[in-house]
Amino acid sequence: MLWIGLTGGIASGKSTVSAELARRGAPVVDADVLARRVVEPGSEGLAELVASFGSSILAQDGSLHRATLGALVFSDPASRARVNAILHPRIAALALAERERARLAGHAWAVYDVPLLVENALYREMDAVIVVVCGREQQLARLMARNALSRTQAEARVAAQLDDAARCAHATWVVDNGGSLASTHEQVERLVQQLDAMARARSR
Repeated sequence: MLWIGLTGGIASGKSTVSAELARRGAPVVDADVLARRVVEPGSEGLAELVASFGSSILAQDGSLHRATLGALVFSDPASRARVNAILHPRIAALALAERERARLAGHAWAVYDVPLLVENALYREMDAVIVVVCGREQQLARLMARNALSRTQAEARVAAQLDDAARCAHATWVVDNGGSLASTHEQVERLVQQLDAMARARSR
């Protein structure tokens, strides 16, 4: 079974592409969903975060206060590295389990939706990589609207990530999400056809 990476910059529209792939029957493993699972109340992941950063990262109900932790890691590379060391191995284990579930269900390929696919060098583990892009002004506008950020805040979030050129250097396919929704859907349709053909060729 092919393991296909899907990534894109913040507010690029990666979720739109992911949802369209799922709508067409593709198994999509969402790293963000797995990241929430590994820090559920009572989990080893959450306990280790609290041991490292203190109970101030918890909400009143004992769950992780993601905004507090996010602000911490955004401003401090060392803290970000520590969080990654705690969470990434646990997320990877869950992803492998989901991949195996898709294989046993008979799927020829499955998608792993990961925001930091390139940054964390996970592209090396993929059979192919899809990168979603859009124009910088569109990205900023979407991010400001979605997260209620000022332009300065949005620019800081975008600047903290790799640029599209760095991601696209590892892309097998690039989906341009800067046009109409219909255009994005058409690109996904062609992508599904190519993935099906790739899987058939691999199985021969």
